[in-house]
Amino acid sequence: MRLDYRGPLPESVGFLLLPRFSMMAFFSAVEPLRIANRISGRPLFDWTLISEDGGPVTASNGMTLLADQAIAEVKRLPALAVCSGFEPEAHLSRPLMAWLHRLDQAGCALGGLDTGCFLLAAAGLLKGERVTLHWESLPAFRERFPTIETTDELFEIRERRFSCAGGAAAMDLSLEVISRRHGARLAIDVSEQLIHERLRSRRDQQRMTLARRLGTHNRRLVEAVALMERHLEEPLSLAEVARRSGVSPRQMQRLFEQQLGTSPRQWYLQLRLERARHLLTETDMDVLTVGLACGFTSGSSFSRAFRVQYGHSPRQARRAAG
Repeated sequence: MRLDYRGPLPESVGFLLLPRFSMMAFFSAVEPLRIANRISGRPLFDWTLISEDGGPVTASNGMTLLADQAIAEVKRLPALAVCSGFEPEAHLSRPLMAWLHRLDQAGCALGGLDTGCFLLAAAGLLKGERVTLHWESLPAFRERFPTIETTDELFEIRERRFSCAGGAAAMDLSLEVISRRHGARLAIDVSEQLIHERLRSRRDQQRMTLARRLGTHNRRLVEAVALMERHLEEPLSLAEVARRSGVSPRQMQRLFEQQLGTSPRQWYLQLRLERARHLLTETDMDVLTVGLACGFTSGSSFSRAFRVQYGHSPRQARRAAG
């Protein structure tokens, strides 16, 4: 899964499965490769399932896959996709980190599906790279690794690194690789077999447009919500949100109540608390730092608002996630 591959066929890809990995992302990456082999009538790709100890690995959906090899048995590999899900860094052991560095030094292209880039970043293997992750995990990644360039695109394929947003975006990543290696016609045929509407480029949006998510095309309301989403760490005043959206505070209040069934203040607070919940469950940032990163001025105000919204404290949310 590098930009260019000049080795023999079939092109080999390793999938490192970590506990609670995303089964959806894994299958979305593998199935296009399998179908490409079938349609072409020859083995273009093969894949190997790898776990740290060679034993079976259970995904986040409770299903278990058998690994083909332990990391100690893998000597050379053209490309490796790190497949993870919840709490990816919890599984980065010293032997695993050393193995990833050995693969990198041997010329292996390293990539992350879904949250796999957390592991690669923690191992120091993403310096100077640009990566993407699932939109829900991007804020936590940016907080944890502020010096690594990120995008919110579907996938990224670079010289020696690749990444995707997980879910169906892993399918788009594999279809792009098939197109680059073996032509757009084959990629289209594979896409049709998968009932995949079209070949999406990496620049396609991960999420629905904000207007579709909100269920409204009111330009002023959409702009107000977009401003809120862009300013979670340092919240704007509601008066400033209204001014930038081109409405009065009273008009904005009516728009939110009529279109979204809530007040601007409550909507903004809920956005910040949702961001906080993701940071609590996906990073090891302390509770106060999470609160500050989501626009709260003190730990007590953050804990109080969090408890009202979710019925338990931030610390309880973290313990439950662990």
